[in-house]
Amino acid sequence: MTDPTEETVTDGEETIRERLFYADVAREPGDTNVRHWGIEVHPVVFPLALAFIVGFVALTVGFGDGAATAYETVFDAVTANFGWFYVLSVNVFLIALVAFGLSEYGTIRLGGPDADPAFSTVAWLAMLFSAGMGIGLLFFGVAEPMYHFLSGGGSFFDVPARSPAAARSATALSMFHWGLHPWAIYGIVGLGLAFFSFNRGLPITVRSVFYPLLGERIYGWPGHIVDLAAVLATVFGLATTVGLGALQIHAGLDFLGRNYLATGLPSATWVTTAIVAVIIGLTTLSVVAGLEGGIKRLSTVNVVLMVGLLGFTLVAGPTVYLLDGFASGLGVYLGNFLALSFYAEAFAGADAGWQHDWTIFYWGFWIAWAPFVGMFIARISKGRTIRQFVGGVLLVPTLFSLLWMAVFNGSALFVELNVLSGGILGPLQEHGRAVALFELLSSYPLTFLTSVVVTANLLTFIVTSTDSGALVTSYLAAGGKQDTLARQRVLWPLLIGATAVALLVGNGLNGLQTAVIAAGLPFGAIMLLMVYTIFLGLRRELDIHRSPAYRAAVEDATDQGTTAGDSSSKARGRRE
Repeated sequence: MTDPTEETVTDGEETIRERLFYADVAREPGDTNVRHWGIEVHPVVFPLALAFIVGFVALTVGFGDGAATAYETVFDAVTANFGWFYVLSVNVFLIALVAFGLSEYGTIRLGGPDADPAFSTVAWLAMLFSAGMGIGLLFFGVAEPMYHFLSGGGSFFDVPARSPAAARSATALSMFHWGLHPWAIYGIVGLGLAFFSFNRGLPITVRSVFYPLLGERIYGWPGHIVDLAAVLATVFGLATTVGLGALQIHAGLDFLGRNYLATGLPSATWVTTAIVAVIIGLTTLSVVAGLEGGIKRLSTVNVVLMVGLLGFTLVAGPTVYLLDGFASGLGVYLGNFLALSFYAEAFAGADAGWQHDWTIFYWGFWIAWAPFVGMFIARISKGRTIRQFVGGVLLVPTLFSLLWMAVFNGSALFVELNVLSGGILGPLQEHGRAVALFELLSSYPLTFLTSVVVTANLLTFIVTSTDSGALVTSYLAAGGKQDTLARQRVLWPLLIGATAVALLVGNGLNGLQTAVIAAGLPFGAIMLLMVYTIFLGLRRELDIHRSPAYRAAVEDATDQGTTAGDSSSKARGRRE
């Protein structure tokens, strides 16, 4: 039986939280929104984001080859001049997140001491993994290590190409790119958004994280610029994902057609564009279904299919070789962790350029994804302590990613080293990255079935990610208001799809890579400042908990039997 005294303290905690912990602002989420044609949007962030995206798409399509040349120029300029910035920033994010989790701040609960988790642990992990990483593992899980194997470990390891040493280096590099660092990027943004929304009663927008520095100015132009940068990074990051996913689905359908239907798909861009249209159509249906009916169910399907594919590949393939490769690659990754983390190509000489195409691209990719993945993680993480949050976000998905890369990377390397040299590298060099996974599956039994599963898994992952992004951008573009109508959320998949098509037309993969790198750069700078504001917020939380005013308020609430009904409507509105 529950102790009535404990119930009284818990009920009093809500009133105390509103009075002592919540930000002292007389604003409501979306209180300056404008309403037209059945949608409600922020008067600054939405039109500026819309104008920028529409203008970008129009210029890309209009300039054609000129746009392709511009993409290459921008990509080379950003990676050459700001690679050091990405390298240092991502390490700051990882160090800060681990420090927050292990320090005394780790006991702070998102939403207050009485907050309960909104989702079970299994559902929580499935949703954050589906939104944050799954599609990338499918696209790059075989292709990336094959390129490192071909290059001899890039400019970092510099070992003989196509050798056992190159295979070991390729495994370690793939683990590095898909290990702790990307989840640290997501975790910092997710932690900041969750803390300032659930513990400070502010809107769940990126601008809220900067309240310790800006105060009510988060509702002015400084806040508008932060949210605008987040919207653009999200749209371009997701457009890249949709584009890469559509390319691989195209490759999968072509593979199935050539091998089982005696006819492949044309390689024309219009085919990939049609696939993008199907993706956006399915995403629209998922958006209408909502968080519980759409994203949650698809996330579960994603994980089931992915775990099944991983288990089949491990068991049906050279199991002992794959487990040995996992252990060996993990050892090289951890043994070179610091050197890899801070590596820049200042002394690479003629080998310079590898890091720009891989590490810097990935760091930009994860940063561009951080606003929407971080906000989505924040949205589903209420009730977790910061230590639980860091452990769940940083460790569990990382372990799965490392195992995935080792199994699929190891399978491909086994084929190259022990079965048929060039069996995967040949098609990869001829047709591009999208075909690598399907070529690997052709060396396994049940090729048709596994290829269908991969194609379906690609589709569900893209839909889940785009749906999550649509949910997040609708929050940002509505001033943090969460109860937006479905018709408003549907607009964002359409814009993301149009951007993906424009990038595919404008030099394909190079256009996609450039969009990610360029969009990630300004948001990376915003994230560095975010680390400091999170520290300020957490320090204030503990200071209040230890203060005489807090102890007196709890004792008073216990004596008076204060209930949650005493909460002010203003505080309740901010908390929603």
